[in-house]
Amino acid sequence: MRKITALPTFFRNQRLSGMAALVSFIAIVGAVLAWLVNWVVGIIWLVLVVIALIVIFRTLQDLSEQTTHYIENLSYRINRGEQESIIQMPLGVILCTDEGDIEWVNPYIQQLLGNETIVGSDLQHVSEQLAEIVALWPNEEKRVTELEWLGHVFQLQVQPELNAVYLMDRTAAAKVTADFENHKLFLGIVSLDNYDEVTEGMSDAEASTLRTYVTKTLSDWMADHEIYARRLSVDRYLLIGYRAALKKAENDKFNLLKTIRESTSVQNAQITLSIGIAYNEMAIDTLAENAQANLDLALGRGGDQVVVKSSTGSARFYGGNTNPMAKRTRVRARVISQALADLFDQADQVFVMGHKRPDMDSFGGALGVRRLAEMLGKPAWVVYEENGQEHSDIHLLLEQMSEDVSDEHALLTPNEVLAQMTDQSLLVIVDHSKPSLSESQDVYEALKNRVVIIDHHRRGEEFPEEPQLVYVESYASSTSELVTELFEYQPRRAQGLRRLEATAMLAGIQIDTKSFTLRSGTRTFDAASYLRAVGADGNLLQDFMKETVDSYRNRAHLIERAQIHDSVAIAVGEDDVQYDSVVAAQAADSLLQMIGVTSSYVITRRDNDTVAVSARSTGIVSVQLVMEAMGGGGHLSNAATQVKDTSTEAVYETLLAELNKDSD
Repeated sequence: MRKITALPTFFRNQRLSGMAALVSFIAIVGAVLAWLVNWVVGIIWLVLVVIALIVIFRTLQDLSEQTTHYIENLSYRINRGEQESIIQMPLGVILCTDEGDIEWVNPYIQQLLGNETIVGSDLQHVSEQLAEIVALWPNEEKRVTELEWLGHVFQLQVQPELNAVYLMDRTAAAKVTADFENHKLFLGIVSLDNYDEVTEGMSDAEASTLRTYVTKTLSDWMADHEIYARRLSVDRYLLIGYRAALKKAENDKFNLLKTIRESTSVQNAQITLSIGIAYNEMAIDTLAENAQANLDLALGRGGDQVVVKSSTGSARFYGGNTNPMAKRTRVRARVISQALADLFDQADQVFVMGHKRPDMDSFGGALGVRRLAEMLGKPAWVVYEENGQEHSDIHLLLEQMSEDVSDEHALLTPNEVLAQMTDQSLLVIVDHSKPSLSESQDVYEALKNRVVIIDHHRRGEEFPEEPQLVYVESYASSTSELVTELFEYQPRRAQGLRRLEATAMLAGIQIDTKSFTLRSGTRTFDAASYLRAVGADGNLLQDFMKETVDSYRNRAHLIERAQIHDSVAIAVGEDDVQYDSVVAAQAADSLLQMIGVTSSYVITRRDNDTVAVSARSTGIVSVQLVMEAMGGGGHLSNAATQVKDTSTEAVYETLLAELNKDSD
């Protein structure tokens, strides 16, 4: 029972106590005034005031008590609701000690665990992934907010200060998202790379039988993977399917390529496929355009492979483990030669640019294109700036050019090009198609809307956006071979190739083919024969092929450091010693001559910021795929990459990881 002397509870409320004081003051003033008027009126007024004050005070007291009771009841219900929600809601809660032991789990988590008890266990033993997420949570950059555990998908929130983990079950939402992603359409285009050449000498019946076999094999494989296939023409097919089917095909690494290639090879009519697949687009027309672009990329890389690429992601490559077949006809060379002549006619001047640290193929091809432009009456220059670090063959070539009156002004530095160029100038990049590898990034950026590409390397993802003309033939032995063929379809308006230019181009072919032992087809020998016929100097060619004593010693030193891993030879140069790129390439070639070695890699420091890898193979394995995984590219049997801001040992570890991944 409340004491009579205790103050009413409403006095604890400042607003209510203030109101009570104001009413009391008014009542007292009124009583005093009434008493002064008449004592009878004063008594009556005083009685009325006392009664009013009692009623007012009791009302305020009841109001205060009701308010207090309501707040206390509401607070109790809120606290009870919070406790019940933790226990009853589909929200997992795990409380841990500072040492990582689980102190308590709410009933929802226990329901998912069944009879298993994890209270008292180390979180690391219960779920390594969950323990790692909790440990990394303070780091916002490495924070992970989703976890698959106990057959459910959870969205996580961690309170490190309380050692509390909250898991919101979003399994249903994840299933809807997965279903949506799996049922997105993809579109693909299949091309039979060499169908025309294979069936050229066949009868109609034999060609029809081969076409029917290929169509049935392709349709059966696509049906097994729930992909719809429809023939568009004799050598083109359309593919339509869902993303889930595409993932299934990717898991099989599109073994359809191997099936078609091997089965038709048994029939003495080997057919290879190239497939371009696009996805992650809502507009069908955009999807079709991207699929065609991806097919072009597959064909530009030599065919016999699949390119899968979304509009925003990076491309994924499958296949590409065979050397591209040389085309027997020269129709494309004639068409390219005429198209190039038209572009030269439209330009006011022509600049030819090879890749950084040029080799004889790059420099020889550039000199050939320059001569081709001058034959058509256009002034032309090779973009290059001497840096004193040229290999012996390039150094000798530059000396020979400086002694020849017709070639002494053949070179322009990038700064001179930028000062001289106009909106009508044309840039031809040779022996590469990656702008980042060009001799000058500034020159490329200034003329990127008027670019011609002549290259024999497999095309990569990095490629000029809208080149004026593309002549990328990965079957060719060298860029010099491609450029040589262009001369045969040009009118003799002026003097053709000179002795030095023909010799440089022949040296480029000989070096890239390892003296005509690798990637040498009939067209390679035809190009070499043409160059000899127009004046290539054999003695000067031998001088180009020579190397200095220091280069020979460095190459021998790298070979000595080689380690053999099964059939792979890997040489790692010292991290504090810089090696010439040609020396590293020659060391890789030499390692390939060892018995039992099918691929070789030479890792050397190129400069203070760059470590380079030169890769070679006999063709049994694709070093191109390994180098592409490390950011480079090249051919099936000849590839390379450069890695910035690292050490030779770190690149060696990365290379081993890629090789082990491929073996798995």
